[in-house]
Amino acid sequence: MTLFKSIVLIAALSFSFAIQAQEAEVSNETKMDKKSYYQKRAQEDAKFEQEFSAKTEAEEEAFWKEQKAYEKDLKRRDRKAHKAYMKGKRDAYAEHYEHCNHHCHHSDYYYHHATVYYYRYDGHYSHRYPRRNTVTTRINVSTPRIGLGLGI
Repeated sequence: MTLFKSIVLIAALSFSFAIQAQEAEVSNETKMDKKSYYQKRAQEDAKFEQEFSAKTEAEEEAFWKEQKAYEKDLKRRDRKAHKAYMKGKRDAYAEHYEHCNHHCHHSDYYYHHATVYYYRYDGHYSHRYPRRNTVTTRINVSTPRIGLGLGI
């Protein structure tokens, strides 16, 4: 009877190790899929943004605010996904810039938003000035006053 229990225990342990190995492979695939998903989504969003034409200025302003809110929320929820998304956007905007000339008619909102992908991704845009901590101290030294008088 103990031989039977030993065989069942060994079979159960080997089965559990096989399941864990498969789960590890699946999690690696989902990480890769998540990265490629967000890069693809960024390219689709960039294409939509480049072709977007609003009827009113308020509609356009609302669209760009919504887009910024999405990116901010993505960064808060998942930094790796945000990084992949921003890389995809940066690549898509750079590709569009190569063939965008006088026939492209983009709004001021578009150009303002596009600079985010050209400069903010590497930290240049978001930190316009270097972060320096300055401490100002003033030291006053009192010196005695000496007056000279001429007696004539």
